[in-house]
Amino acid sequence: MLRTHTCGELRADDVGKEVTLCGWVDSYRDHGRGLFVDLRDRYGITQVVFNPPDTSDTILNAAKSLRSEFVIRVKGRIAERPEGMANPKLATGQIELRVTEFELLNRCAPPPFTPGQQELPGEDLRLKYRYLDLRRNEMQQTLLLRSRIIKTMRDYFDEHRFIDVETPILGRSTPEGARDYLVPSRVHRGKFYALPQSPQLYKQILMVAGYDRYVQVARCFRDEDLRADRQPEFTQLDMEMSFVNADDVIGMIDGLVARLAKQLLGIELTLPLPRMTYDEAMERYGHDAPDLRFGMELVDCSDLAAEAEFRVFRSAVDEGGRVRGFTAKGVAADFSRKRLDELTEYAKEFGAKGLAWFRVEPDGKLWSPTAKNFTDELLAKFAERMQAEPGDLLLLVADKWEVTCKALNALRKRLGAELKLYKPDAMNFSWVVEFPMFEHDPEEDRWVAMHHPFTAPRPQDLPMLDSDPGKCRAQAYDLVINGSEAGGGT
Repeated sequence: MLRTHTCGELRADDVGKEVTLCGWVDSYRDHGRGLFVDLRDRYGITQVVFNPPDTSDTILNAAKSLRSEFVIRVKGRIAERPEGMANPKLATGQIELRVTEFELLNRCAPPPFTPGQQELPGEDLRLKYRYLDLRRNEMQQTLLLRSRIIKTMRDYFDEHRFIDVETPILGRSTPEGARDYLVPSRVHRGKFYALPQSPQLYKQILMVAGYDRYVQVARCFRDEDLRADRQPEFTQLDMEMSFVNADDVIGMIDGLVARLAKQLLGIELTLPLPRMTYDEAMERYGHDAPDLRFGMELVDCSDLAAEAEFRVFRSAVDEGGRVRGFTAKGVAADFSRKRLDELTEYAKEFGAKGLAWFRVEPDGKLWSPTAKNFTDELLAKFAERMQAEPGDLLLLVADKWEVTCKALNALRKRLGAELKLYKPDAMNFSWVVEFPMFEHDPEEDRWVAMHHPFTAPRPQDLPMLDSDPGKCRAQAYDLVINGSEAGGGT
């Protein structure tokens, strides 16, 4: 081994030890007769001192050529830092290495950015110099956390008698949720392999073959447009169980989530994790992966809107649409007309024709430029329905049910973040169950599987499979964390 210790493990108890360190020059300070270098590896930073009489003039002169990101090996004795010179920001801040031997392992051209700089460069530059980006502490901690998550998962499933099996990467194309990546075959000209979008078929084969508990940290490939939660290749935890029902699978994942939360976040979760149906999630939050870290639940006011003289509301209801909204508590004074207009334009990005808003005045009455289209009695009913109090802001969308869901979900999530309605480190776990078995494809005018063709209907809905497929519910369930789908099963 070229080193005896890492740059993050030495402490005051190690004073007097002779050690060897290897790492990257994070920063350097030339004080004439002495040179101070912060030596970095993925474990931390140690201050290295080139200073006579511990360091020879030859070594000191050679070390003066050091620059950021040079790779070096140093040997010397650990000493306590002089009084008043300790650095409480570093785990190694009480000690320093006084160099007696030095070796330059690799030079570095002036880097376009350094791992420790405060202002990050653009993403293109970070990707071009990916090795520099991966030296940043944030990236290293992310990869370390990922590694710990995978180890914890594997330990958990091993304890529950799961078999870890690697399934093939090259296979036949099968219908799934996205386009396949195709690989031409050298042996069979004109034919192609498809990279797997998931190991679905292979794990079904394993179940039929008698391997009743399978798990894999699987690499998957989907040829689809980039989004915040979509990318061409990704890693997923893939599992399958035989002779179980949906509650058994959900219970197994509950235990895994609780283990991860406790070991990695220090959070004790109460099991079972809460569940809500798809219909409930859509009605209360407008999305099948609701963010439950804050309130602002949606309220249906369609019946009240039908009584109004306001044409926008009346026409939406008459055409079979809905009038829904939510109450932002105590923020009416913070929203100028300009800011409300910005929210209106934002709602339009999600298909809404507009956004109706009301401020709750000190006397409890609703005020808005559109309030003249409502009787005082009807406005009072709106206020009561939406549990409005003085200082609140009411936001409503009148449109097709699907549009109200999309627009209000987007507004709710935006305001939840802008108004800081939840702590940045808050974590909320829940299940959404009883998804629709099918959804209607208007282009092809037919019913298609909402999840995938392997999904089974709930037994009590089997009689409706032919007569009313839109009402059939699937044995499907999604794990939702902070408003994002973290996983799902069928």
